[in-house]
Amino acid sequence: MDRIRGFLRRPRGPDANIARLRRRRQVAAYIHRNLTKLTTALFIIGYAWMLLIPIPLLSQGTYIDENALQPAQVNTYWNWGDVHTADLQLYQLDGIQERNLTSEQRAEFFMTEFSKLGLAASIQNYTFSTSKGTISGNNVYAVMSSPRAAGTEAMVISASWLSRAGHGALNLRGTSTVLSLAAFLKDYSLWAKDIIFIISDDYLHGMHAWLNAYHGTVPSNLYTDPLEHTSGVIWTALNIDYSSHSFSHLGVFHEGLNGRLPNQDLINSFRLISHYTGGVPMAVYDHLEPSDSVDRLPEQSVFPPWVPVSIQQSPQLQQYGYRVRNVVRHIGYQARGMCSGVHGLMHQFRIDAITLFAVPADGPHGFHALGRIVESTLRTMNNLLERLHASFFFYILTSPGTFMKIGMFLPSAILVSVAMLFKGLGEWVTAGWVWEISEASLKSSETEKSSPAKGTWRNRRRSLLSALIVVVTTHVLGVFVFNLVCSRWFAEYPSFLAPAIFAAVSVIPPILLPLFSANAPEAAPSSMLLKSSNLCLASTVISIMSLLNFSLAAVLAIAMGVPLATSNTSSSTIISRLRYAGYCVLAWGWLVLLPGEVESAIWNWEVLGVWFAPFICIVYAPLVMQAAIVCLQG
Repeated sequence: MDRIRGFLRRPRGPDANIARLRRRRQVAAYIHRNLTKLTTALFIIGYAWMLLIPIPLLSQGTYIDENALQPAQVNTYWNWGDVHTADLQLYQLDGIQERNLTSEQRAEFFMTEFSKLGLAASIQNYTFSTSKGTISGNNVYAVMSSPRAAGTEAMVISASWLSRAGHGALNLRGTSTVLSLAAFLKDYSLWAKDIIFIISDDYLHGMHAWLNAYHGTVPSNLYTDPLEHTSGVIWTALNIDYSSHSFSHLGVFHEGLNGRLPNQDLINSFRLISHYTGGVPMAVYDHLEPSDSVDRLPEQSVFPPWVPVSIQQSPQLQQYGYRVRNVVRHIGYQARGMCSGVHGLMHQFRIDAITLFAVPADGPHGFHALGRIVESTLRTMNNLLERLHASFFFYILTSPGTFMKIGMFLPSAILVSVAMLFKGLGEWVTAGWVWEISEASLKSSETEKSSPAKGTWRNRRRSLLSALIVVVTTHVLGVFVFNLVCSRWFAEYPSFLAPAIFAAVSVIPPILLPLFSANAPEAAPSSMLLKSSNLCLASTVISIMSLLNFSLAAVLAIAMGVPLATSNTSSSTIISRLRYAGYCVLAWGWLVLLPGEVESAIWNWEVLGVWFAPFICIVYAPLVMQAAIVCLQG
């Protein structure tokens, strides 16, 4: 202990700077000697931390930060007469479905219904142009002006024509809820903000077109008429998705485009309102807690079938499995930059929004509970004097009542990136030195067989030009691939062009490698310099991404951490080729193995502006290909 204290004690006197430099050299030398052990420990701790994210010990209970919200503190006025109005609207919508009306005819019906209520209503026609053709639709919206304010702030209640339930399910009850709420809310003078009612066409692109037109950010591939009616700055929004006959829980979907999340106070307020005002339990997505889904436990289990039933039925493991499902689904949405519902399109405009999904069931809740919950939530949002800002914007909902702060999950990805950085710096240091044995020492060791030959470390030149050329070339190649997969040719012939592109990007690097892989006699091997720059660059990408989109950073840490750190040359040509082929599959294999994901990513980029497709093509795949080229530079 005294030695440690003496090592850490700050020296005094004229030799203080010399002692500090000597201590730094000792620390650097110690790290370099134990670099393999250190990086291995960082990798293990980082990946183990990721596995431990769902455990309850790392989570904490949710709470309200913004005192002005006062959730579930009002008397609601939605009653059975308003439920009857919703039933009548649903009856008319069933007729629209049976008559198979066009989008234009549906829009005319909705505008007529809003106009009957005395609201300023209009239709927005829009057309998106994509590599697969054009997408057209018609949105209907109405503005209810606030009787108590100047209309500088607004709230949104929306419903899309299609439900997120999929398989062509129509959001008829969600749409009828919006229409009946418009008839109900206009009779009260307590609103301090304008309320905008939107019924968007299709599922996602309708609301995206309306939001861009409202905020004046129309992209080049969108044609739309200017909105006839507008309001103030939109602060909060609720999207209603209710496609079944009745529901048992209200699921909250909260992920937005490119990893954005709403302020957590909105979700926490809704949970309290749903429980105390409507008597409806909240669910994360459509995942029911183990205690609420005893009959569905075998379907929802995350454990393989061969695990004994006694273990699967353990309450602790069931709770862990439930949280794993929530975390994995959150990562699935956020890492790909996808929004989990129509609400997610609003986050890019700093609108805190969530989707309320009525989890299908045989009961016991319907229009009555949903109307009271939405009314109370609107009353809560009506209390705001400023935008939601006090609570968290970076979090993971592990259950309806618990969440993880950023400080509890961020270190897992950072530890992996630090391990990659140390590995890259170690390669850089190793590349700058070579162990040299003099001829005299070699002859003396031959005469005295018991003593080994003595040598000295000699500094050698590290030329980064060839490594820099490889790095730039791979990223330029990624740009070409991205433009190809977004072209109309790829949209028409994906089954032919996907394997062709994969083969081309796999064959081009070995052909071009001899042009710039020659090493100068006294220079460090280009493979070591390329690996060093590759690891440092990948570490930087993961570190930056962990603050912008943790889920994507975690996926990158898993996909690139160990593979990039273990890339090296081999004396065997066969092993080098096999390693190279494995890295090619890791970098570009998704073109052939995941055609559905490729199509979805391209559509999300062209229509919604999701950055996942260009990021994978221009950043991720070139980084992995650089590791592949390291294997060939023997």
